[in-house]
Amino acid sequence: MAAAGLQDHWSSRWTFLMASIGFAVGLGNIWRFPYVTGENGGAAFVLVYLTCVVLIGIPCMMAEIMLGRRGASSPTVAVAAVAQESGKSTGWRFVGGIGLLAAFTIEIVYAGIVGWVLWYLYKAVVTGFAGYDGAVAATEFSGMLANTEGMLLFTLLGLLITGMIIYAGVKDGIERAVSIMMPSLFILLIGLAIYNVFAGGFWEAVTWLFTPDFSKIGPEVFLIAVGQAFFSIGVSMGGMMVYGAYLPKSVSISRSAAIIIFADTLVALVAGLVIFPAVFNNGLDPAAGPGLIFQTLPVAFAQMPGGHAFAVLFFVMLSVAGITSMVGLVESLIAHMEDRHTMARHKATLVIMGTVAALSIVSLLSYNVLDQVKVAGLNFNDAMDLLSNQILLPLGGLFIAVFAGWVMKTEYSKDEFAISQTLYSVWRFTTRFIVPPALVVIFYFGIAG
Repeated sequence: MAAAGLQDHWSSRWTFLMASIGFAVGLGNIWRFPYVTGENGGAAFVLVYLTCVVLIGIPCMMAEIMLGRRGASSPTVAVAAVAQESGKSTGWRFVGGIGLLAAFTIEIVYAGIVGWVLWYLYKAVVTGFAGYDGAVAATEFSGMLANTEGMLLFTLLGLLITGMIIYAGVKDGIERAVSIMMPSLFILLIGLAIYNVFAGGFWEAVTWLFTPDFSKIGPEVFLIAVGQAFFSIGVSMGGMMVYGAYLPKSVSISRSAAIIIFADTLVALVAGLVIFPAVFNNGLDPAAGPGLIFQTLPVAFAQMPGGHAFAVLFFVMLSVAGITSMVGLVESLIAHMEDRHTMARHKATLVIMGTVAALSIVSLLSYNVLDQVKVAGLNFNDAMDLLSNQILLPLGGLFIAVFAGWVMKTEYSKDEFAISQTLYSVWRFTTRFIVPPALVVIFYFGIAG
């Protein structure tokens, strides 16, 4: 076993699963998945996305959790320790560094989106979106993007809640939060989906989500699907590696990874069945982009019986998803500061949250006054999205697979997985011969496209 650096452990398999699912199940599922699906052809994108999750996401998640537990440290230290244990250079620590950089760049923009969600939760509580139609919803969303002070207020509120959970530690903070928040999220999401069966637009949404048009599939769709798969299930962001470092030896990595990815994928698809019925039932555009749920659902809530209550429940659910994912993103950075720089958790929390808060101001300004300030044709937020989702996440997944499949000694990965020889052989073959070539091809043609 590589030398341990992080001493915290999950108190049970249940809390590990809730924390990991909470990290994976975030705005990537409920906010990003629907609008990315809408922009990329509906069912055709869903098919490519599911293929990427099964063939690339599952092996990479297993590898990342396994590396974290084997190294028992923050991402860079864990990978370096496993490399050294395997007789290789500690320079492989850069694999963990890619995940940390991805987590940091994602968090900067993500914090602002969580701020949007909290703002809309406030609106839902106060107004219930009474009297909203398509024009009013679009005007309200545009008005929010122009209001930097308001966005900053709610962004800082989201960061404050996240910081308080992280500050309290693994058991008193993360475990307590996710044990309440995640079951509540699942109940609310399923309830809203069931409501849509009777409210209208449900079967149109099912057809749109699950009847593929293969003419929509091109190289760029594969790259977007890989980025969405990694963004959605939380691979290559350092969070799963840190959560793996807290994982007791008695817990099965393969079984846990399967449960996490199943829950995550199910939430993404059910989220589509919550959002798209409202889109089709109100004659709205499924390719409305990042503002999709903020411009479509208020209209639906305004027209449905009990819409005020449903609006509050939906944005409570979305707030839970956003906060639990921010916790996972930040925890990898906090663990790095604790482990690599011997900084106390409380101080590390203040440093990281303060830095993210400062840079999130740039992100918020990019929606209005800095929108036309561009580098290579991209504003700050678009550049961060390209860097994190279409460059760092696929590259991080590639190097995780290469390291786990080719660099780490077989005996150590076998020891961590403790699964049958057949299942281990399938994982190892996939990690060595399917994931790296697939990611290289997808990355190259996606960027070229």
